[in-house]
Amino acid sequence: MTPAVIVIENLPLGGAFIIKPKEFYDERGTFIKIYDRAILKTKGVEPVFPEDYLSISKKGVVRGMHYQLEPYAQAKLVRVVTGSSFDVIVDMRRSSPTFGKWISVTLSDENRLALFVPRGFAHGFLSLKDDTQVSYKADNDYEPAHERGVLWNDKALGIEWPKMNYIISSKDKSWPSFEQADKFD
Repeated sequence: MTPAVIVIENLPLGGAFIIKPKEFYDERGTFIKIYDRAILKTKGVEPVFPEDYLSISKKGVVRGMHYQLEPYAQAKLVRVVTGSSFDVIVDMRRSSPTFGKWISVTLSDENRLALFVPRGFAHGFLSLKDDTQVSYKADNDYEPAHERGVLWNDKALGIEWPKMNYIISSKDKSWPSFEQADKFD
């Protein structure tokens, strides 16, 4: 079996990108290389992932929009193991030309894409199917005192979430608006 080749596709928000794994098949099944440190280094990313999470959600669950402030800011590598999610990132970096902009990507077990979320971005997702499993690796430790968020449906951001019956925690409903949220300098 030939080693998998990974393709990186830049997103319009600075530093964010999609990873498209190359799949190889044989009589045993499928082999997929999710990411490659050397390829990420070509994007200026040298990941060390001290934390790895798996979220399992019902259809309609919204998780986010989360981020952490320095010195515990986190870059994340997000992918769906089973199911499908509508993932959103918002640039929270005041010095960025894309400050306050958002982009969405559908991640699924069918397209097998992974989303790289740079430090300085809020991230959230909507589960599009029951039992959607979202895996994400974080490059820094979780620190509750530095956790922040921005309201997932803030009208000022104008995120175009797919219409459905949403299930949202009281914590995620209570995040401040983008205007009031803490930002990165």
